[in-house]
Amino acid sequence: MSIITKERVREHLEAWLNAELAVTTGQSYSIGSRQLTRANISEIRKQIDYWENRLKALELQDQGKKTSKRRIVGIIPRDF
Repeated sequence: MSIITKERVREHLEAWLNAELAVTTGQSYSIGSRQLTRANISEIRKQIDYWENRLKALELQDQGKKTSKRRIVGIIPRDF
């Protein structure tokens, strides 16, 4: 069982989506002599992809499906 629950993953995904929204409204701004620069949008999008994939994997796990597309096939050679 995974330590990270679907609820926790959803919280992280929501936080990164909010961060993306904040960055799109303004990458940086200044007030007087102070300046604020927000995070890199490409890094935020990577994190959104990561958490979306993590959520999908947990949902597939709950449905009893495998998260990996790899398949192991055993072959037994026989001489007839």
